[in-house]
Amino acid sequence: MPIAYWVTFSRWRWKFLIESVVALPLVLPPTVLGFYILVATGSRSPVGRAWEKWFGHGLAFTFEGLVVASVLYSLPFAVQPMAAAFSQVDRQLLEASSTLGSSKLRTFLRIVLPLSVNGVITGAVLSFAHTLGEFGVVLMVGGNIPGVTRTVSIAIYDDVQSFNYAGANATALLLLLFSFAVLSLVYGLNRKVWAVWPLQR
Repeated sequence: MPIAYWVTFSRWRWKFLIESVVALPLVLPPTVLGFYILVATGSRSPVGRAWEKWFGHGLAFTFEGLVVASVLYSLPFAVQPMAAAFSQVDRQLLEASSTLGSSKLRTFLRIVLPLSVNGVITGAVLSFAHTLGEFGVVLMVGGNIPGVTRTVSIAIYDDVQSFNYAGANATALLLLLFSFAVLSLVYGLNRKVWAVWPLQR
């Protein structure tokens, strides 16, 4: 959300570079992104060494490392809907709030966020659903440790590899239904009835 806010309201000339970095997971193969996250969080990296010093264990192939990788991989699915919603807020309202002496934080909490709630929910739901079905990044960074880093998509792959098609089908069907429900929620939140079926008096 802070990144989406900054992208929307920053006037920095080169902010398109940050937007490009945020959008990289949309075009990069998951294994490429997963490899670089693994390198960045490994025991030889500054991040990995610091994590091991603070928590007593490495970051790679742990649930925490999986969360970090998932957040980075799903970042554009959260940032872009939120930024789009923030950009739709009337700038005159923001100027009026500033004129009345409200801080940027208060203006965000009282004006921007309430008017952008659909975009925020959309970003949160899409990023979560996208992470749930991810395979390449989570396998590279988290591995396949039962009860720790095994995800739904990896479980389906394991079932297929072991010729357990009934188990794979049950899990895949569950993921399919969940994904459909998530998309229905997202489209339902952002649907404008009058745009398709004008209300008749």
